[in-house]
Amino acid sequence: MEVGQVVKGKVIEVLKFGANVELENGEKGFIHISKISNQYVQKVEDFLKVGQEVEAKIVGKGRDGKWELSLKEETKENEAEAKKEDFERKLQKFLKDSQKTYSEYKRRLDKKQGITKRK
Repeated sequence: MEVGQVVKGKVIEVLKFGANVELENGEKGFIHISKISNQYVQKVEDFLKVGQEVEAKIVGKGRDGKWELSLKEETKENEAEAKKEDFERKLQKFLKDSQKTYSEYKRRLDKKQGITKRK
């Protein structure tokens, strides 16, 4: 087995911070709570049950010899695209807010100076 490989296993224990999994070849694996879903996971029990069959991606090997697994579906390409879209959305909001702030500043300045209409 190697990092990046998709493996099947069965949840044998649900913990507060993740779940232990027995893989098809008899080796042990662990899914950390942060690797269970793309959405926020408050309780592992909401997503995984003892005896549930899972298909996970190997992301590394822990110090204790267990394989570190991930159930997240997101690929690096999707992640990069999402970050780009998020940046563009934030940039548009910043530009809109900046223009609004600048317009309000000009109005206040004109009012102080007694100018009714700017050329």
